[in-house]
Amino acid sequence: MGLQSYLKKNIKRRSRERIGILYNPASILPDYTSTLEAILKSGNGANITALFGPQHGLFSHTQDNMITWDGFIHPKLNIPVFSLYGEYRKPTEEMLSYIDTLIIDLQDIGTRVYTFASTMFYCIEECAKYGKKIIVLDRPNPINGDYVEGYRTEEDFYSFVGMLPVSMRHGLTMGEMACLYKEYKDIDCEIEIMKMKGWKRNMWFDETYLPWIMPSPNMPTLETAAVYPGIVLLEGTNISEGRGTTKPFEMIGAPYIDSEKLIKELGTYKLKGVFFRETHFQPGFNKWEKKLCNGVHIHITDRKSFKPYITGIAIIRAVSKLFSKNFKWKNPPYEYEYEKVPIDVICGTNRVRKSIENEIKLEEIEEECLEEEKKYMEMRKDFLFY
Repeated sequence: MGLQSYLKKNIKRRSRERIGILYNPASILPDYTSTLEAILKSGNGANITALFGPQHGLFSHTQDNMITWDGFIHPKLNIPVFSLYGEYRKPTEEMLSYIDTLIIDLQDIGTRVYTFASTMFYCIEECAKYGKKIIVLDRPNPINGDYVEGYRTEEDFYSFVGMLPVSMRHGLTMGEMACLYKEYKDIDCEIEIMKMKGWKRNMWFDETYLPWIMPSPNMPTLETAAVYPGIVLLEGTNISEGRGTTKPFEMIGAPYIDSEKLIKELGTYKLKGVFFRETHFQPGFNKWEKKLCNGVHIHITDRKSFKPYITGIAIIRAVSKLFSKNFKWKNPPYEYEYEKVPIDVICGTNRVRKSIENEIKLEEIEEECLEEEKKYMEMRKDFLFY
């Protein structure tokens, strides 16, 4: 991991150089030592003067989208902890006045709408503006770096969950994304990437032998991360994506769904690497709170052939077709976008919604996605470190 590379480099820093760290509970060494603790104990003279936290908080404690958290004074270090998902989503001049260098160590999950990368992008912009250096401690893409899937974000749909024209399943690491963003936006910022040793693009997280720590409250397992690039699309509908259960994004449903009919319809799409099992659940919070939902449990049977993005589209298409009187697109806001329809913000285009509304065949949607993916693969090739 990049954190290990940083510690092994044993940088002798000037005692006056002030360091800030953007991290959360998933920022750890293989022995579970946190990034903060590891740097404090490294003996490299690090003068840590501020801490920063992304969406869900420094302790990964807030559950849902647009649930903000406030900064505070660290009880042990007596230094400020700044929220980058509260009143501000960009570090302010005042926040950055506490530091000279910002270390970023966040575990992404390989999906564009996961906001940690966007928070990093904002940090790059603001650090460039105020003359601060950034060090990115790279980590594995947990769902591998070979596979990409989905439409690229269109400029008219740029948002906090889509700041670059990349596919939903982007196949990049945080370090690679930092360099891509810097180049694409032509930002003059000093960025140093601490690269990983031993990671290969075709590796899944469970092949790294690193411990899985939830990067956010509704990302409990690698299986969750594997379905997320497609099932996150349900956040733009009135179908529960399983928040409020022990299997978020792996179980989906709504009170108006007939599980048997849904499974039969999904069977006609001949989706690979997945099995849909009838399930019923009662969310403890979020959509359909405390109401019985009927739906399916998504079981990945072959993750090499499984395509989460097209599977998510297939589920929405099937539900909207079978239960048209009850199915609805969610209304704004979504992740601080107050005008555009959430499903369009999530997809980074209105083509998915329009295709579903016009009952375009799933095969045609997939073919269009393949063309988008080819263009994205060409764009990203110069930014691959591994």
